[in-house]
Amino acid sequence: MKYLLAPLACVLSLVSIVERAETESPPLPGLYVNENGVIQRYGKAYYGVGVNYMDAFTRCLQDPKDTSYRAGFATLADHGIPFARLNFGGFYPIEWALYQEDPERYFALMDGVVRAAEESGVGLIPSLFWWSACIPDLVGEPRNRWGDPESKTHAFMRRYVGEVVSRYKNSPAIWAWEFGNEYSLNVDLPNPAEHRPWTHVHKGCPAERGPEDDLRTETIRVALTAFGETIRALDTHRPISGGNSLPRTAAFHLLQEGSWTPDTPAEFRENLLLVTPDPLDLVSIHVYPHARKGRFGEESISYARLFDEAAAGAKDGKKGLFVGEFGAPPDNKAPWTPESALEEGKKLTAALLESPVQLAAYWVFDFAWQEKSMSVTTTNHRKGYLDVLEAANQALATR
Repeated sequence: MKYLLAPLACVLSLVSIVERAETESPPLPGLYVNENGVIQRYGKAYYGVGVNYMDAFTRCLQDPKDTSYRAGFATLADHGIPFARLNFGGFYPIEWALYQEDPERYFALMDGVVRAAEESGVGLIPSLFWWSACIPDLVGEPRNRWGDPESKTHAFMRRYVGEVVSRYKNSPAIWAWEFGNEYSLNVDLPNPAEHRPWTHVHKGCPAERGPEDDLRTETIRVALTAFGETIRALDTHRPISGGNSLPRTAAFHLLQEGSWTPDTPAEFRENLLLVTPDPLDLVSIHVYPHARKGRFGEESISYARLFDEAAAGAKDGKKGLFVGEFGAPPDNKAPWTPESALEEGKKLTAALLESPVQLAAYWVFDFAWQEKSMSVTTTNHRKGYLDVLEAANQALATR
């Protein structure tokens, strides 16, 4: 009898293994934010410092033969830099011509970028609509149509998000999704006519701007909510960021009363969540040296306090915190020199490492447009920043 039981035990053991394999899901690709606002990867809290590789894809729209991003991703991997935030669409309307005329070729170029990131093991946080006026200009509407779900602007947004997310949602290279860049800096301004978008007609912009190009907080809340809902219908777990900058020092008061009265820490935290509506689950801020000035009615505050307050705000909403940009000041503008800018960059990075922040991206890697000011490459005089970021990730790996 015991000889009959032995094979039966083997069969039952095999059934148990199969059942476990069927019920245990494979690790989710990319990142996700848990119910407590903790950014996770493979089931564990994740800490990492990446870079902004702003035009890794858009340079292909200028020259389809430009595959320099391959070497760029390899460089990031060599320095242990885990991910890159990048523009995943045209900056100006004219740069969407290929998408409109030959989408198959357009996405073939994007495929090359994603594939290269996969091969190098570098994650991507794509920002789909970088400049706030671009898509409204492209479809012939004023910028405030971001606040109208029935607009052509929203229709274009939903179509493009659907195509991009459907195409890449299974790629391990995609870590999170982002709406655009710093839309929140354009809202509720008492002098909006002085801050309206450019009128570069040769780039596809209109020749004139007017009051309908002005933005309010509610305008971008509508856009961000629709963006998030469109993504969540296709990708149920990856974090979603609005791409906002740090709130202006008076963001809460500008919304409420149109005044430049400095916000309190509590008002600062409230504003962070106001411009990160559900289903977005990543609060986005951008931090540079000037961001500390005039904050909370004080002449200057520390980086540590700034990060702590932002982290507290994100925690209030049970959302993650993404410092989507941070970096040293431009070292070609007084009072900064290459030496003092480097030291300030190190100081900012050190404060970041000591803070609760889990995810941050340095501005900027291999960006020719800022070669004279902030771009870091392996060959220019700012190459030392790559070593700073490598050391930062080594330190974070011990958390």
